[in-house]
Amino acid sequence: MGPEAMARLFAGRLHYAWVVVAVMFVVILASVGVRAAPGVLIVPLQQAFGWNAAAISGAVSLNILLFGLVGPFAAGLIQTIGLKRTVLGSMVLLVIGSGLSAFVTQIWQLYLTWGVLVGLGSGAGMVGLATAVANRWFVNRRGLVVGLLTAGNASGQLVFLPVLASLVVSHTWHIVPVVVAGTILALIPVVMLMLPESPAAIGLGPFGAQTIVAMPPGSGNPFAIAIAGLRRGAGSADFWLLFVTFAVCGFSTNGLVATHLIPFCMDHSIPEVGAASLLAAMGVFDLIGTTLSGYLTDRYDSRILLFWYYGLRGLSLMILPFTDFSLASLAVFSVFYGLDWVATIPPTVTLTNQVFGKNDSPVIVSWIVAGHQLGGAMAAFGAGETRYLTGSYLPAFLASGIACLMAALMVLRIARRRPAEAPA
Repeated sequence: MGPEAMARLFAGRLHYAWVVVAVMFVVILASVGVRAAPGVLIVPLQQAFGWNAAAISGAVSLNILLFGLVGPFAAGLIQTIGLKRTVLGSMVLLVIGSGLSAFVTQIWQLYLTWGVLVGLGSGAGMVGLATAVANRWFVNRRGLVVGLLTAGNASGQLVFLPVLASLVVSHTWHIVPVVVAGTILALIPVVMLMLPESPAAIGLGPFGAQTIVAMPPGSGNPFAIAIAGLRRGAGSADFWLLFVTFAVCGFSTNGLVATHLIPFCMDHSIPEVGAASLLAAMGVFDLIGTTLSGYLTDRYDSRILLFWYYGLRGLSLMILPFTDFSLASLAVFSVFYGLDWVATIPPTVTLTNQVFGKNDSPVIVSWIVAGHQLGGAMAAFGAGETRYLTGSYLPAFLASGIACLMAALMVLRIARRRPAEAPA
């Protein structure tokens, strides 16, 4: 049984595009969950090997940076070898990298496994892939689909953390990479069975259209495709506004909060499992917030949405260090910040589609996401170094909050114009 047989099972009941979204949501959720695991490993690795937070954060920073840099080339790879093969290749790298990391004894081994292999394999959770799925399988509801898939991207970084933290407490840190590698390995047959290359491959038109549009055969060099997308984007001021503001998004989310909130809470005598539960709560509310953001993006000005998202996020980051870190204050922060975690992605993708057109947007948005990961890498390393040098995360959180407020003003300058291509 393959994707064609699975499509026949759903014929007349549900458009298979929604099955593809469900499959990719689970894959993205698990894939990004692999990248989030170091959040619960920083303190155990310090205790086991005597490595300082800055050294461990460097491996996390490398992971985040490579995740961003590989995105445009993975988007080009989709156009060359196809969506399904790209996803499967990413998952294999995640299994190898996370599995081998259970046996590290030297810091360079952590950089090689979790930094390089997992960073390169994280293309399965990239925003460019979510954009490609939405543009390939949907004519209507693209904003909602991008919201759902990117919610899985962010929530995957958070929802597994309490389970992983509990495993660290009840067993040893070695169990965490084994569990996450096994989870990805179990999903590979699901992708092989249920993910078609395109609607036309199973005799369907995209959701919202009756016409079956055949995908052009894979061709070209993925590196050339990625560089061509960068050249087109780099000539536009809108690209740089999107790039810089999305770098701030990464600086304030996966680089700072996802990586350092647990040790920040432990500095205030909050147990690791309790701190991980706060991040998991953020993941649940992010799923709600980002999906809602996709719904709003289909209906309202994306620039105005981004203004509020960045502005409110900046205020919350600046207030948090001055709270008493009580259960009530942290619960309010988790709900508020979780709703805004990556609500920025659907309007950012929509603006990219509007400026550059849907054919080029998966590659160009992947370069914009590279900015997100560059910002995240800076925060992951910088916040760890700040904690090491000053003994406090306060400067890192204040800097991130101020950057968000600046981004809130910058997004208002992003132009809205019709894409150069004709509508599909």
